[in-house]
Amino acid sequence: MKKKPLKIFKRIMLTLVIIIAVILVATLGYMQQAKFGKSPSGTRLERIKKSPNFNDGKFQNLSHTPTLAEGHNWFKVLYETYIKNKPRQYPTHNIPSVKTDILNLPIDSAVLVWFGHSSYFIQIDGKRILVDPVFSGNASPIPGTTKSFRGTDIYTLADLPVIDYLFISHDHYDHMDYDTLIALKDKTKNVICGLGVGSHFEYWGYDNSKIIERDWNEYVALDNGFTAFFEPARHFSGRGLSTNNTLWTSYVLQTPSMKIYIGGDSGYDKHYSDIGKKHNSIDLAILDNGQYNEAWKYIHNLPKDVMKAAQDLNAKRIFPVHSSKFALASHDWDEPLVKLSELNKSFNIPMVTPMIGEIVYLKDNTQIFTQWWLGMN
Repeated sequence: MKKKPLKIFKRIMLTLVIIIAVILVATLGYMQQAKFGKSPSGTRLERIKKSPNFNDGKFQNLSHTPTLAEGHNWFKVLYETYIKNKPRQYPTHNIPSVKTDILNLPIDSAVLVWFGHSSYFIQIDGKRILVDPVFSGNASPIPGTTKSFRGTDIYTLADLPVIDYLFISHDHYDHMDYDTLIALKDKTKNVICGLGVGSHFEYWGYDNSKIIERDWNEYVALDNGFTAFFEPARHFSGRGLSTNNTLWTSYVLQTPSMKIYIGGDSGYDKHYSDIGKKHNSIDLAILDNGQYNEAWKYIHNLPKDVMKAAQDLNAKRIFPVHSSKFALASHDWDEPLVKLSELNKSFNIPMVTPMIGEIVYLKDNTQIFTQWWLGMN
């Protein structure tokens, strides 16, 4: 009588092993797709190994940076992310937007157009610049899993002119979108990215001679008085199973007429004050403010951190991004802008908060923006 339950148990275990094996094989097979990119190798990898920021086979932050902050655990994070009811994580109405004719902007105009989250277009001093573009409507390698909010996808790549410089802060899917970058290949003159990130672009068919990769605290002189300074950030990187094998970075873009800080993703740390001292002052600081959580405060700014970072950078204006398009954290969709606006009453730093598509005049520090998120659910 005892043998029958044992046989049933063995069959159940065998079935579970087979199911797990099938899932693993299917997952590994799925991850062979081009969208997952390619890890650095060859001369690119040898260059990485010489970086002072690369140790123990991975890039490292300047300060110890645990994935989860003290007092938090993955069980709670997973519960809040996937199980807990979050009624205002997504807006119930369309996000308001404006359709600007980017193709016909005068070449001598100094403007910025935001596409939501961390994607934006800059035209200044005769150059056209694109940062972290995501136009596919999805911020995940799995279709339909991290969809953009309604109303945020009014622009397509056909609305963009030829891009002189494409800046990539790091290789996460909400900043470096495969579908978008494949479609942009023939429109992009130069790619600017951290060490190792160029491996993805080369794998996707970009001409390696157009890929400019640098380490933190390096710079590259571009055309006509433009210089890109590669500065630290406090974050991480990785596509697929690889983590921290490419460098996440922020930038100070020095144009002939102004300095723009392109912050990418970062938690608060001493690098902001170091950058502020190095560059004296920043005309516009673009900082991530959204998809944050106390549990991962070391890798994403909390609203209070954005204000401290702006002060450290000696920023004349701040532009908070990383919000209003994708839900990657548990907070209300509008919380980042609500909290930052309230905090700024004590700091009174001119804040750039355009609707998606609205023209930001880069040299007009008096430009007024409506709090378009108020009154929306």
